[in-house]
Amino acid sequence: MLEQKRHAITDEAEVHALIRDHGWATLVTGTPGGLAVSHLPVVPDADSLMVLGHLARADADLHELGRHEVALVVQGPHGYISPSWYTGGPYVPTWNFVVAHLYGRPEVLDADETYRVLDRTVEHFERHRTVPWRLDSVSGYAHRIAGGAVAFRLRPDRVVGKAKLSQDKPAADVASVVAALDHDPAHANPALAEAMRRQQAAPPKG
Repeated sequence: MLEQKRHAITDEAEVHALIRDHGWATLVTGTPGGLAVSHLPVVPDADSLMVLGHLARADADLHELGRHEVALVVQGPHGYISPSWYTGGPYVPTWNFVVAHLYGRPEVLDADETYRVLDRTVEHFERHRTVPWRLDSVSGYAHRIAGGAVAFRLRPDRVVGKAKLSQDKPAADVASVVAALDHDPAHANPALAEAMRRQQAAPPKG
């Protein structure tokens, strides 16, 4: 991923929030047999950049989980930007996005810890429901099938975060893009519009 200072996410709290709010991630491992790629739910561990996740046991074997460095990709709001939305120009189409790459070697967790990660994952994604569903409501069944999963903890050695949100455009063009993302009939993307508003309100990078 191209790293540019004006697009860099350097605040750990921003990366933590990205993981908290966008927990469907991509895990990439370079193994002797080639690249292994899986998609999985992840949750942040407390207030740190540590991440908890789990894979089906067959996927964990494919990655040779715990034996190699991995890249965990957490994708936030993203979407197509049409040149027709700008007030100035000339411009060409682009894609705005928020993403973080976390690199490190996962720590494979034992069966008891795996169950706790599964329970915590359910709690995390159910937290906004009026009556959250709990894993313990099917405790016997959940414990029986938990053996088919392998959980891990990733303490990243390196984190690369990027928010490409039209920082290189004049304020009038950014405002026009945000308005289009709120209401465009073909490419409306309110989550991306909100990410752009937050970025515009943030202090400039030094």
